[in-house]
Amino acid sequence: MQHDRIPEIALDWHRQGRGAALATVIETWGSAPRQAGSQLAISGAGEIMGSVSGGCVEGAVVVEALEALADGQPRLLTFGVSDETAFNVGLACGGTIRVLVEPVGPAMPEALLAAVVAARAARRPIAYGVTPEGWTRRLLGPDDHPARFRADRSGMEDTGEFVALFNPPLKMLIVGAVHIAQALVPMARLAGYDPVVIDPREAFASAQRFPETRLSHDWPDEALNAEGLDARTAVVTLTHDSKLDDPAILTALAAPVFYLGCLGSTRTHAKRLERLRAAGISDSQIARIHAPVGLDIGAKSPAEIAVSVLAQVTRVLRQGA
Repeated sequence: MQHDRIPEIALDWHRQGRGAALATVIETWGSAPRQAGSQLAISGAGEIMGSVSGGCVEGAVVVEALEALADGQPRLLTFGVSDETAFNVGLACGGTIRVLVEPVGPAMPEALLAAVVAARAARRPIAYGVTPEGWTRRLLGPDDHPARFRADRSGMEDTGEFVALFNPPLKMLIVGAVHIAQALVPMARLAGYDPVVIDPREAFASAQRFPETRLSHDWPDEALNAEGLDARTAVVTLTHDSKLDDPAILTALAAPVFYLGCLGSTRTHAKRLERLRAAGISDSQIARIHAPVGLDIGAKSPAEIAVSVLAQVTRVLRQGA
C-alpha cells in the first residue's frame, strides 16, 4: 500500500527533481493521533502521502516543509492537538506531538534515504538515527537497538537521538487451507501481516474459500522457499497431514523465522517429534516449535483457535520465545 511506502515516494520525488521533504513524528504525549515514527512525504508542489496526525496538523506541516525545501534547513515542530480538534478526528482527548521535517538532499542525504529504501526492498531491518542538536545522522541495524526492532518502536533515546525504525513487513505463511486458516487469514491481515495460504490441494486453497488472499499450490517446502523465510516471518502448519506439514516444518526450522506453530494434539505432536528426531533435528531446534499451536485459552471453534494462534504469534514477536 502506498501509505507504507513513504521513504520510497520521497526518494522518487527527489530524484524526479520535484523536491521532497520527510516529516516524521518523533515524540508524542497524551492521546496523540499518530505514534512516533509515523511519516508524511511532501513534494515541492505540495503533494502529500502518509500522515503525521490523522489530519490535525498536516496543513501546518506542509507549509513548514515547503519552507524547508526553500531554505534547505530541517525543522523540529511542536503541536498541541486541542480537545475539540482531537474529537473531530476520532480521539477522546487532546495530545501533543513533535514533528521532524527534513528536506531530502539539503538536510537528509539522498544516500541515507536510498540505503533505507534498498534495505526495505531486500527485507532487511534498518533504522536511521538523527540528533536534532547538531543534526547528525547515521544508519542503524538491529544490533544497535534490539528492543526497538523487536517492538517495532521508533522513538527518542536518552542520548537525544531519534531512531526512525523501518522493519520489513510481517508475513504469515499458513500451511493448510482448512477452516482455522479461513478465520486466521483476516485476523492476521488486521494485525498487520501479509498472509499467504499454502496447500497443493486446489479444492481447499481456492479463491472462493480465501477471497483476496495470496494462494500457493506448490508443495509446502517449495512454497516456503519461494516466499522467503526471515526474522519477520511466522509459519503456521494446520493440515494434520505429515506429508504436508513435515516438509514445511523442516524448511522453517532451517530458517530464522521468528515463529513456528504446528496444529495437533499432544499425541500427534509426540509422533511428529519422533519423525523430526529421526530426520536429525536437534532438541534445540525442536524447542522452537510451538505445539499444540496457540495459547491455551480453551479454544474450541476454528475462530477461537485462530484467536489463540494470533495471540501466541503476537506474544513471541513482541516478547520473544
